Amino acid sequence: MLHPFKAISLSFKKAPLEIRELISLDEAACRRFLHTLRHDLGLSDLLVLSTCNRTEVYYAADRDQSPAIIEALGQLKGITDITPYYPYFDLLNTYEEAVQHLFEVSMGLDAQVVGDLQISNQVKMAYQWSADEDGAGPFLHRILHTVFFTNKRVQQETSFRDGAASTSYATLELVEELTTDVANPRVLVVGLGEIGADVCRHLGDSKLFTDVTICNRTRSKAETLAEECGVKVLDFENLVDGLKEADVIISSIARDEPFFTRDMVERLDVLSYKFFIDLSVPRSIEADVENVPGVLVYNIDAIHSKASAALEQRLAAVPHVRAIIAESIAGLSDWTKEMMVSPIIQRMKASLEQLRQEEMDRFQKKVSAEEAKRLDDITRSLMQKVLKQRVLQLKAVCRRDDAEQLIEVLTDMFDLEKQPATS
Repeated sequence: MLHPFKAISLSFKKAPLEIRELISLDEAACRRFLHTLRHDLGLSDLLVLSTCNRTEVYYAADRDQSPAIIEALGQLKGITDITPYYPYFDLLNTYEEAVQHLFEVSMGLDAQVVGDLQISNQVKMAYQWSADEDGAGPFLHRILHTVFFTNKRVQQETSFRDGAASTSYATLELVEELTTDVANPRVLVVGLGEIGADVCRHLGDSKLFTDVTICNRTRSKAETLAEECGVKVLDFENLVDGLKEADVIISSIARDEPFFTRDMVERLDVLSYKFFIDLSVPRSIEADVENVPGVLVYNIDAIHSKASAALEQRLAAVPHVRAIIAESIAGLSDWTKEMMVSPIIQRMKASLEQLRQEEMDRFQKKVSAEEAKRLDDITRSLMQKVLKQRVLQLKAVCRRDDAEQLIEVLTDMFDLEKQPATS
């Protein structure tokens, strides 16, 4: 086994929206969960990733810890019995499965809209939270820096990120489709979550929408985005008036309970069709809102990218992306194998240094200070040359998965069982 790296994943592939929103974690919850996993369960190399499409935990442990992790997740979310939700989780209990999955998620291969750029930033944030909570060990540091380097290669060497086939762009395409028969449609964006802010940018760039308004509790944030996108700002206190006037309401509000309720929407006295698009997880629009006459609701699962040229181009680039990932994983595996023999290399160094010092002690009294220094330089240089060759051989056989026999020979040759490892 290269490394005891594992993962559990609950994603849109198996879990419907109502399950994903029940399990989803905001930043504060992710940080608390990391603390629990680190200090209560004793796990290392931790990464907790929670987006609208997935909640995942990556960790290192000799044994499968998924039952304890899922149980801890249930306690964090106030779920008395999380057992019924077990079938929604995928367990990746081998190094190969967990590493491959993390790369595919981070590159956007596993996204609901293939190639979605947002996941890369979300992985970076999750990594920062892990580092803040002292949950990132040497392996996690290495794999994530490899992921970021791979992401850069994908960006530079393939057409996988060309075009605008993201969740936010898919939202724009949905709005275009819904308002085909509406002259100068009025669009209101409420809340400026990450996807909501991107939607505003797409709306601002689009020539089809000239009447776009954004509304946020913090007006200054809305004003900054409005200036960037060339759209209007509505005070949060006047939201009801904005809702009455809008043809399309896009909600990107981050909160645990729905903000838009059936009672609220019924009081709008909808006279023609009004479209609500919910980009939030948990949902910010009550499911029952769709029962209000004239109102149609679309949630995050309904936002699928149309068969655009951008998406087709991305799909065509997938084999190239997978080839780049394979190269990166091979390099990571070589590093991981070398780390397996790092302790024996340190013991070899310590053993040879001890022999060198013993010999130096024998002769130092018989020579001058100048000769002693020259002797020290010569023996140190000789030791480093001997070590360099052995280390290169050891790393080479590691890459061939053939290190075990050589390690045994070196252990016997240098009596390394009795030699403590040094840094």
